[in-house]
Amino acid sequence: MSLDEAHCIPDHEVTPPNYDWDGYGFDTRQVRAGEFEEETYGARVSPIYLSNGFVFDSFQQQWDRFAGVEAGHIYSRHLNPTNQVAERRIASLEGAAGAILVSSGQAAVSHALLGIVGPGERFVSNASIYGGTKINFDRTLERFDIGVDYVWDVDDEAAWDAAITPQTKAIFAETIPNPKNDVLDLAVVGRVAARHGLPLIVDSTVATPYVHRPLEFGAHIVVHSSTKFLSGHGAGISGIIVDGGTFDWANAGREYPQITGPRGAGVPSFYEKFGIRHAYEQYLRGTIINDFGPSLSPLNGFFVQQGIETLSLRMERHLDNTLAIARRLEEFAVVESVDYAGLESNARHDIAVRDFGGRPGSVFAFTLRGGLASAALLIDRLEVFSRMTHIGDVRSMVLHAGTSTHLPFGDELNDRLGITPGLVRLSIGIETARDLLADLENGLARVEAHLDETDAGWREGLAGEFATERAGAAVLAGAAAR
Repeated sequence: MSLDEAHCIPDHEVTPPNYDWDGYGFDTRQVRAGEFEEETYGARVSPIYLSNGFVFDSFQQQWDRFAGVEAGHIYSRHLNPTNQVAERRIASLEGAAGAILVSSGQAAVSHALLGIVGPGERFVSNASIYGGTKINFDRTLERFDIGVDYVWDVDDEAAWDAAITPQTKAIFAETIPNPKNDVLDLAVVGRVAARHGLPLIVDSTVATPYVHRPLEFGAHIVVHSSTKFLSGHGAGISGIIVDGGTFDWANAGREYPQITGPRGAGVPSFYEKFGIRHAYEQYLRGTIINDFGPSLSPLNGFFVQQGIETLSLRMERHLDNTLAIARRLEEFAVVESVDYAGLESNARHDIAVRDFGGRPGSVFAFTLRGGLASAALLIDRLEVFSRMTHIGDVRSMVLHAGTSTHLPFGDELNDRLGITPGLVRLSIGIETARDLLADLENGLARVEAHLDETDAGWREGLAGEFATERAGAAVLAGAAAR
């Protein structure tokens, strides 16, 4: 094309890039939401701002930013432009007001609670939660004189009500508990929280916003170990606290003076300055996060940002692989039970279908006949599954919960939690499903051979179990016919 021909293009306006993605689809928002215009060089990918601090234009701007009169960057411990992209993106996917990236999932859980619950106060939690979280609650938060009350019968609203005392300041819940996959009916907990005027904090790490969005079920705050599925590639540790912006701190069932009280002479409270929509986020960022300093490196923030861009694509493979593997595991004689709520045989399948689309994550457990010896033989025989402590990676992983995440709890508590010696946890990745199945089948064959060698009667016991199951099924069928 010649320059003369170019002059033939009529005068017209150039549509500027869009940076407001409200109302767009999930896949569009996971790729686009949170971006800002990069005016210096026009970089398409949001830059990594490896800078501790940020230059002020003037003495007045420094004063205004520290006084909270002007929003903006002061120091990366408080706010970093790279991390902001991931924060805005996950807030968009969760349908939230805002979010704060921190150094790990445990930091997200700890600081979300520390911002609300103080010395001499308590919170309530479902009993079936990730082992590391329970250790944190029972060991470290206890040192801060913060108490936890566990609910075992999670479907009974009265059990939740009974656990709440005048000292209770929050409710914590894990929607897809790791490793048992005993999915929580969050609507039940949401009703309890609303009835008592308590903020509901939900760990949605295993679900991700692609599978389940807790704010739609009555939650007020969501936490993720973004180390896991949100980043997805096992390359950096991070966590995120998501503020739904829906809890009315000034008119709740309890007092929250750290949010609603004045910050100093003539300084309005976070609630007065930012309203319901952003009070908790701004309070947490400006005090708890700033003071304790669980800052996230912008490099790891970039990993989160990049990982979220392919979340829906990866989750589809995670979920499809998991359902196929869980169904196949049910067919093996050496497998005593499979704890995956996506299976029709699971007691919590109805909740999984209603709230999680029938595919409740890709982290679950199964129990082998023969106990600890069988678990060890299986795990040491696997070649494709990685033996490691981690979940939510594109790679599949295997772990024995009783001798790792739940080792400190002792036999009595583990028995109550359903963590038996033969229980094995899987985190299913995005590899070819038949390769994963072949690896498991090879390991299970080794377990079966061992049982044949050491326990000649194990199949007889199995036959008796099947006979009992068939008899029970016949009784149910007869009752249905009548």
